[in-house]
Amino acid sequence: MSGQERNANRQGVRARGDDRAVRPRRAGGAAQRQAGGAAQREAGRLPGDPGRRDAWAARLLAVAAVLYNGWLLEFVLPTGLDPRHSYVSELYAADQPLRGLFGGIECVCAALVVLGALLAYGPAAGRWSRAGWAALAGLGLSSLADVALPMRCAPSLEPGCEAVHPWHTATSALAHFFLFASMALLSRAAVTERPHRQLIRRWGPRVLALALPAAVCTVGPLFGRPGWHGVPQRIHLVLVGVWFALLAAESLRSAARARTSAAPPAEIRAAAPTS
Repeated sequence: MSGQERNANRQGVRARGDDRAVRPRRAGGAAQRQAGGAAQREAGRLPGDPGRRDAWAARLLAVAAVLYNGWLLEFVLPTGLDPRHSYVSELYAADQPLRGLFGGIECVCAALVVLGALLAYGPAAGRWSRAGWAALAGLGLSSLADVALPMRCAPSLEPGCEAVHPWHTATSALAHFFLFASMALLSRAAVTERPHRQLIRRWGPRVLALALPAAVCTVGPLFGRPGWHGVPQRIHLVLVGVWFALLAAESLRSAARARTSAAPPAEIRAAAPTS
């Protein structure tokens, strides 16, 4: 082999070695970019991160907690209904003059509940949490059906109007089923899954224990025993608003935990109070 051929072989080997040395650096750079993207998603700079979804779920559920008790407007508007002896759903019965207002409030509230539940469902880690948020979405969908299939008339105003309207009664029953399922499942998740959701863990079972008998006390007219069913129903609705508020507060806490865990150590030290 001539000297020129030997020199060419050495240069080829050296070039291949340099190429192999560059490849790890390129792979390392790709890994760094992937890690940086993950950190950005966790920190909330990119769409779809758990912290941002929980924060939006908290906002939507907080508004829903207020709108769910939009029936309070009956104390300042001429509805013609007696709150002590009427169902709230009579406010948006098919023949009522304020059906558009109260039905619209119910629809907006239901839509917010569905969206909030779907947003919270994404970051939910455990099966109990996912089942609970799915049940909450079912509550919202049932409430939309409740407005789409209203009572034909207001039983508390018209003696000939029956309290049982088959489709409306069915959608109301579904709404109650999904409501109590969400309370039971998310309360279970607050105990068995980490991180523990302290607000739901402490107050969820108590709200369920009050809301369930309140709902049972409203069925009198369905069995021909009308009177005073409006009081426990409105108590029940206030408790549902409290439940939404608890979910909103806990979702806000989850968002704060996600931001804290995603923040670099230097930012955490800078945010920590100095003694």
